[in-house]
Amino acid sequence: MKLSSLKPAEGSVRDNKRVGRGQGSGRGGTATRGHKGAQSRSGYSAKKGFEGGQMPLQRRVPKFGFKNPTRVAYKAINLDTVQSVAEKTGATVIDFNLLFENGIVGKHDLVKILNRGTVSAALEVSAHGFSAAAVASIESAGGKAIKL
Repeated sequence: MKLSSLKPAEGSVRDNKRVGRGQGSGRGGTATRGHKGAQSRSGYSAKKGFEGGQMPLQRRVPKFGFKNPTRVAYKAINLDTVQSVAEKTGATVIDFNLLFENGIVGKHDLVKILNRGTVSAALEVSAHGFSAAAVASIESAGGKAIKL
């Protein structure tokens, strides 16, 4: 095989439609754009969401709800997950980097520890937030809850 012998597969490449090149071409005159109207003119571009004068979807559908601009979203991690990470890695200090390395949280997540499950070992857990019950469970097992 040589580079000079390469060519595309049969039927995969089509010639451009040459419009506006005289009546004999069959695509002269209006150049396949129809007669008059905005779409026949050069420089035409439809507005985003324009539906030909019909009431557009974004105006037909009612608005509802409320998006709080100051909302802080936490990634919820339960104590049973914390315990399983501690058992798997053998660590006594559970911090954000350890959770990230084990694929439990993303790089930009804020972490909140919740109380589902139990902690059997004395763990030092650091996170961005804790539920009151989770702090109580961690401290009753002899550990520490450190808020970042």
